[in-house]
Amino acid sequence: MNKIEIPGVIIKPVSKFADQRGWLMECFRDDELDAKLQPVMSYVSMTKPGITRGPHEHVTQTDYFCFLGPSTFKIYLWDNRKDSASFEKKITFEGGEDNPIILIVPPHVVHAYQNIGSKDGWVLNYPNVLYAGKGKKEKVDEIRHEHDPKSPFKIG
Repeated sequence: MNKIEIPGVIIKPVSKFADQRGWLMECFRDDELDAKLQPVMSYVSMTKPGITRGPHEHVTQTDYFCFLGPSTFKIYLWDNRKDSASFEKKITFEGGEDNPIILIVPPHVVHAYQNIGSKDGWVLNYPNVLYAGKGKKEKVDEIRHEHDPKSPFKIG
């Protein structure tokens, strides 16, 4: 796994195994992940070209994203942890069809991604917290920044 410039954020390249039938990529292995980050659910989202999801952050949830394609995403991260050595640092990079990656985003790291390709793009996520808790009866662990005009977390 490759740690990048924000502590706790991990980017791991994903290998594609292809043959005459198609391809296979491993997205998750519990022998390569700290027990506290073990997924409790999974989902897949589709994002249309030009569309951005986020920026938002979580209070306790760690996201375990897989950017595999069939499009390319520009990914934005901001460290919003006041006690972090990289507080207020912003980084951007690409992941998806030509650069399949796993991206682990810890709590209070604001994140967003934009489909910069020409095709619908899929993103898988294996978070370690249930969306809206057990039975979907709890508050969603999410702080949304995308509609706040005073937000310092701007795409671009």
